[in-house]
Amino acid sequence: MDALAAYSKVNQQTQEMLVKTHALMVKRIAHHLLGRLPHTVQLDDLVQAGMLGLLEAVRHYDATKGASFETYAGIRIRGHMLDEVRRNDWVPRSVYRNARMISEAVKIVENRLGRDAKDHEVASELKLSLDEYYEMLKDSAGSQLYGFDDLGVTDDILKIDSENASTEPHINVLQEDMSNQLSQIIDSLPEKERLVLSLYYEQDLNLKEIGEVLGVSESRVSQIHSQATLRIKSRLPE
Repeated sequence: MDALAAYSKVNQQTQEMLVKTHALMVKRIAHHLLGRLPHTVQLDDLVQAGMLGLLEAVRHYDATKGASFETYAGIRIRGHMLDEVRRNDWVPRSVYRNARMISEAVKIVENRLGRDAKDHEVASELKLSLDEYYEMLKDSAGSQLYGFDDLGVTDDILKIDSENASTEPHINVLQEDMSNQLSQIIDSLPEKERLVLSLYYEQDLNLKEIGEVLGVSESRVSQIHSQATLRIKSRLPE
């Protein structure tokens, strides 16, 4: 066996090992995203898409770029899962419209009162009962995955660190600027919303686990998460 063939065999074995050892990460990310998606989205579909992302990460990972394989693979896996959801058009247009209405109502109330908008105040601005507003928040949960993407805000920027840094200096500057803006806005959020975002993005807990920590239902955590992300979007510069 010549040197090239030997290297190819070792490289293939290394790739197969990376897939086997990180398969559980695919399932963890799928469970993590599932709580923010419509009920029609199936876990198996996310896992299947995520495995394709993992295979792509294994084939293209370059350790000399600085990022750990876990960080690089996580981005690829999540990207393939979101592409799968977009491709199947699981989120109705009305969901995006409602999310924009909530974000705009939050902005109007906060500009008028000069403080954080309370749930009942946003509901009143939308001419909804509190229960109707909470139902609207629950329905808008899936749209947050795309709403943040449209603004250039991803899970990876929300928990940006040195491992996520790009090799392109101008991209690092843009990411750092976005990260600083987000940090200031997140620090200004109501305490419970800050806590939910911290547990979700920094501690990687899913909505059910966060509910157990806070002593509230998974549905209520989803509402708080949606409220927080829409409040952030309402406070980002246009």
